[in-house]
Amino acid sequence: MNHAPGGPPPGRGRIGRGWSEPGDKSEWQQREELLELLWTMREKGKDNLDEILQAAEEENAELLLAEMERDGWISIPKGKVAFLEEGERRAEEVIRRHRLAERLLSEVFELEESSMESSACQFEHILSPRVLDSVCAFLGHPPTCPHGKPIPRGPCCARFKREVEPLVRPLSDLKIGEVGRVVFITPKSRSRLERLSALGLIPGSIVRLAQKRPSFVLEIGETTLALEEEVVREIYVKRV
Repeated sequence: MNHAPGGPPPGRGRIGRGWSEPGDKSEWQQREELLELLWTMREKGKDNLDEILQAAEEENAELLLAEMERDGWISIPKGKVAFLEEGERRAEEVIRRHRLAERLLSEVFELEESSMESSACQFEHILSPRVLDSVCAFLGHPPTCPHGKPIPRGPCCARFKREVEPLVRPLSDLKIGEVGRVVFITPKSRSRLERLSALGLIPGSIVRLAQKRPSFVLEIGETTLALEEEVVREIYVKRV
C-alpha cells in the first residue's frame, strides 16, 4: 500500500507507534532523530556535513540525509546542511516534543539525569500534537528544557489557556504560606537574572511565600526577600 511521501506509513501515526526497543527504530524515527541532530548541531553553530555524519548514530545517516534532501526537507550545498521550510517545521516539532518530554520526566516522574535522556528519546515518538499541547499546558508552558535549552513555542503557548491545572506556575500564584521549588525563571534582562541568582533564587531553590502586599515577601531558608510583583511573576515554581 502506498503512503504520502515524507509521512509515516499507514497505521503508524505518532500516538500509535508504540514503544520501540533501542536499536529497533523505524525509518521515520531515524529521520526524526537526524532532524533533532541537525537542530542541535545548528545551535552549536555547526552545519558541516562531515561533522554531522560523524555525530550521527544511524549507520545509514548519509542515505537518510540524501532522501531528506530529495523530499525537500534540507539542502546540502557545498557540504553544508541547511533546513528548508518543511524540514525546519518538522525539526522544530521534534525538538519541542523531546524537550517537553524531558521536562515531564524530570518534573513529574523525577527521573535522574542518567536515564532521562534515553527515556525522552523513546517517549517523544508517541506524543501526538494534541497530547503535546496538554503536556505543555500542564507544565506551565516552560521556555527551556532541564538543560536550559529553549523549547520552541507551540499554538497552546500563544493561547495560554488554563483548561488544565498547570504543574508549574508563576510564584505569584501561590497562596500565602505555600512552598514551591523554583523550576525556571524568565527575566526581562540578564542583569535581573544575575541579581536573583545572587539572592539565592535559582532553579532548585525552595521558597515560601510569606506576604503579597504591599510587596511580595519570600523566605529562602533563613533569608527573607522583598520583591516587586513584576519580578515574582517571572519566577516559575512547582508546589512542594
